[in-house]
Amino acid sequence: MTRRTASSAALVLAAALTLAGCGDPDSGDSEGGLSVNSAYMPQPVSDSMAAGFLVIANGGDAGDRLSSVTSDLAGEVTIHTTVGQSMEQVKGLDVPAHGKLVLDSGGDHLMFEKLKRKPKEGDTVSLELRFTKSDPVKVEMPVKSATYQPASVTRSSARSSTHSTSQSTARTTSYSTSRSASYSYSSTTSHH
Repeated sequence: MTRRTASSAALVLAAALTLAGCGDPDSGDSEGGLSVNSAYMPQPVSDSMAAGFLVIANGGDAGDRLSSVTSDLAGEVTIHTTVGQSMEQVKGLDVPAHGKLVLDSGGDHLMFEKLKRKPKEGDTVSLELRFTKSDPVKVEMPVKSATYQPASVTRSSARSSTHSTSQSTARTTSYSTSRSASYSYSSTTSHH
């Protein structure tokens, strides 16, 4: 092992130990240096779907990708990005090295579809985030009021990559958000 390799390994170990000591109440850090905070779900107005928001921080030297999400609440959890006034289902979102993936109202977000029950304010929703490189991260997402407005999350360190157009099918969904967090959902399928 060269001196440079040993120094790099020591830095990675020190960063991992620092992150492990700074765990967030929303989730523990995974082996890949990922942590989740600011997770919440506005109480849904629909009986069949709900939105979820959170921030995934990556303290590691390598980027990763959120590839899927599962939850005991929903038959399906999909990942969406927002373009203009419509949202588009995507296969995953990048989590940059030393950066954040911010999922927030009006931007990238999770959609919980085929709800098994309608969550109420004060409930907690369990979900598992899966990544292409890191171990899964379990999150306990609190359900907030339909009008909940979190403290601002800056996008300056959010992901900076563009979405690939190689997805064979994307579902485009029009929605509108108001202070009451009501979503009108109409789906069309488009092929690229």
